[in-house]
Amino acid sequence: MDLFGITRTYRSAKRLQQVVNVLLKHGFGRIIDQIHLGRYVPFRKRLRSFGQWPAVKGPSVPERLRIAFTELGPSFIKLAQILSSRPDLITVSYANEFKKLQDEVPPFSSEDAKRIIEEEIRMSADKVFLHFEDTPVAAASVAQVHHATLSDGTDVIVKVQRPGIEEQIETDINILSALARLLDRYVPESRFFNPIGIVDEFSKTITKELDFVNESRNCARFRRNFEHNPGIYIPRVYPEFVTKKVLVMERIGGVRIDDMAGISALGLDKKTIAKTGIDAYYKMILEDGFFHGDPHPGNIFVMPSGVISFVDFGIVGYVSPELMETLANTFLALIHKDFDKLIDHYIELGYVPEYIDPERFRREFKADMIAFLEPIYGLTLQEMDFAKYLDAITHLALKHKMKIPSDLLLINKALLILQNIGRELDPAFDFVSAAEPYAMRLTRQRYSLSKLYEKAGKDVMDVSDFVFLLPKQMKQIIRKVLRDDIHIKLTLSGLDKFITDMDRSSNRIAFGMIISASLISSAIMHGTGAGPQIFGISILGMISFAFAFLLGIWLIISIIRSGWL
Repeated sequence: MDLFGITRTYRSAKRLQQVVNVLLKHGFGRIIDQIHLGRYVPFRKRLRSFGQWPAVKGPSVPERLRIAFTELGPSFIKLAQILSSRPDLITVSYANEFKKLQDEVPPFSSEDAKRIIEEEIRMSADKVFLHFEDTPVAAASVAQVHHATLSDGTDVIVKVQRPGIEEQIETDINILSALARLLDRYVPESRFFNPIGIVDEFSKTITKELDFVNESRNCARFRRNFEHNPGIYIPRVYPEFVTKKVLVMERIGGVRIDDMAGISALGLDKKTIAKTGIDAYYKMILEDGFFHGDPHPGNIFVMPSGVISFVDFGIVGYVSPELMETLANTFLALIHKDFDKLIDHYIELGYVPEYIDPERFRREFKADMIAFLEPIYGLTLQEMDFAKYLDAITHLALKHKMKIPSDLLLINKALLILQNIGRELDPAFDFVSAAEPYAMRLTRQRYSLSKLYEKAGKDVMDVSDFVFLLPKQMKQIIRKVLRDDIHIKLTLSGLDKFITDMDRSSNRIAFGMIISASLISSAIMHGTGAGPQIFGISILGMISFAFAFLLGIWLIISIIRSGWL
C-alpha cells in the first residue's frame, strides 16, 4: 500500500510537511512518530527532542486539535465544522470544541472574482452586471459573496468560489486519507473514531459543497416545496449564470432573524415570526423529507413584509420514511412518557448493533433515560423542551453505541439552533405544540390502510423469499459439508497490535545482531591489522566501528522514543 504516493509532487510534499510541523507544534509529536511520519520533522527538532516529545501543559487535547486545524486553513476548518455535528464519530468533547470554529478567512480581490466569473460563464462581467460591488459582504473558506445588479436591474448576490480552493482541498483530502490509513494501521485505538470513515464522509460532503450547481438544485427544490406557503420565500436562482464555481441568486432585502432591533424597527410581530420559522422547519423534516442543514441566523432573513427567507443551500439533509417514523415515535414517547415503545422501535429499525444483548440494552437504556429525563415527569406538555429532549436521547444513544443516522444528528443540531432563535423571538414559544400536528399526521399515516397494506405486502415478500431460498441454501451447505469445504472465519481482537510489536521487536533484534557483528569485525580487523592502517589502527576496522556506533545510537533513540526500555 503506497501511503506516501501523495508526496510525489512538490506541492503535496510541502503541504504534508506543513501539516506535520503544525501538529508537532501543538503537542502531537508522539502520534507523528507512531504513524511513521518522523521523516517530515526537521532534523534539528528531532535531535533536540531525543525521541521524547515534551507534554503540552494547559489546553486539552480537543482544544489543541481545534487550534491546529485553525492554523492549517480552510480544508481542516471545514472538516472540524462538519465533525462538530457528528459526536457519534468523534465523541462529545471533540464535537463541542469544534463547534467553536468559525470561518475567519480574508477575502480575495474583486479582480480575481470577476476573472473567475468571466471564465465560468464565458461573458464579460460588464455585460452581465450593471453594477458589481468590489467589497464582498461575506468571505468564507470556500467562497465569498458580492452584491451586484444584473443588466435588467435585478438585485442579486454573486457567490464566487475561492481561487485554487478545489485543488487545495483535493491535496488536503489525499493527505487526510493517507493519515487516516496510517492511524488505522499503526494506532489501533484510533479505530474507535473510525478515521477512514471520517475522511470519506468529509470528502463526500465537501465535494457537494464545492459544486454550486448542486446548491442551485437544492434551492430550486426548496422553492418548489414552499411555493404555496405565503410565510416562506426561497430566493430565485438564475440558471444561466450558475456554474460549478459561480452562483447568482436573487438578493433578499430584510434583516437577520436574530436582529431583534431590526425586526422591531420593521414593526413586525416576533411571536408570529417564531411560529412561521419553526413551522417551516417541521414541514421540511416531517413532511418534505428534505431540510436546510445549516440554519444559523446568518442564513435566515426576515423581509419587511414579515415573510421569512432562507439562503445558502450548500448543506442539506434528507429524511427517509424510517427516520420520519423515528422522529414521530420520539415525539409521541415524550407526550405519553412511554419509553418502552421508543426502545422497541430503535431495535426494530436496527439502530442497536447485533452484538449487543437486546434485553440488557433495553434495561440499561431505559434506566439511563429515566434517570436523565426524570425532571420532565412533573412538567406539562407546554413546559417540555423538545429540542433538549431530543438531544438527550441522542447522547444516550451514543453512550450505548447505537447506530445513529447522520441526518438524525444534523436534525438534532438544526433543532437546537432553531429553538434558541425561537426562544429569543418569543420566550414563551411552545416548541412541542408546533411539532404536534406534523407528528400526529405521520402517526395517522403509519396506521392508514394503505400503509398497513404496503407493510403487509413487504412482509409477505420477505416470507416468500425465505421459503424459496432456504432449500437452495441448505443444499449448498450440505454439499460443502460432504466435500469438507466448510470454512470458519475467526477475528482475533488486538492481533494487529501484537504483529506490529513483534515486527518492531524482530527489527531491533536484527539491528542488535548487525551492530554486534560490526563490532566483532572491527575488533578482528584491528587485531589482525587487516587493510591499510593509520598510526597502527586499521582503517577498515575504524569504519566498521563507526557504522556500529551510529546504528547503536539510532537503536537507543528508537527504544527511548517507544517508551519501552
